[in-house]
Amino acid sequence: EPFVFDHDCREGICGMCSLYINGHPHGPNTGATTCQLYMRKFNDGDVITVEPWRSAAFPIIKDCMVDRGAFDKIMQAGGYVSVRTGQAQDANAILISKEAADEAMDCATCIGCGACVAACKNGSAMLFVSSKVSQFALLPQGRPEAAKRAKAMVMKMEELGFGNCTNTRACEAECPKHESISNIARLNREFIKAKLAD
Repeated sequence: EPFVFDHDCREGICGMCSLYINGHPHGPNTGATTCQLYMRKFNDGDVITVEPWRSAAFPIIKDCMVDRGAFDKIMQAGGYVSVRTGQAQDANAILISKEAADEAMDCATCIGCGACVAACKNGSAMLFVSSKVSQFALLPQGRPEAAKRAKAMVMKMEELGFGNCTNTRACEAECPKHESISNIARLNREFIKAKLAD
C-alpha cells in the first residue's frame, strides 16, 4: 500500500505539503515549502525525519496527510469582501496609497499552508488569521465589513481548537512566505475596535 502525503502545485504556492522535516515545518530551508526542498540540501548519509503537522485542529487523515479544512472554515467565517458584481471599477476610482497597497499585497501572500500552526507550541493560527484580516483591513474595500470580519474569524479560530498566541515568533520564523507578526498586532487592534463598537 502506498505511503500517503499531500501535494499539488510543486511551486510553493498551494501549501498542501503539511510536512515537518527534521524539526521544521517544510524543512530546514527558510522561505520555502516542502516541494522546494531538494535532496541536495542534505549531506550523504543524513537521517531525514518526516512527520505530519502536529495540531489538534489539523487531524491526521493517514500517514503524512492532514486535514487542513479548519483554515477553510475560518475563511468562510469572514475572509472575503461582499461586493456587487458587474463591470470593474476604474483603476483610479478609489485612491490607495502605494504603501498601503504594498503592505496589503504582502499580507495576501499567505498561502494558508499551516506552517505557523505547526511551529507554534500552542498550535495558534493567529499568523494565518491576522494575514487574512490585514489584507482587507489595509484597503478601503475591506473597511465596511472590518468589525464583523475580525470577530467572526477569531471566534471561528477559537471554536476549531487552535491555541492562543504567546508571541514567541516561531510562526514568523517558519513561515515560507515571511508573513510578519505585525499582522497579529493589527488583528488585535481590529478585534478590540470591533468589540468596543459593540
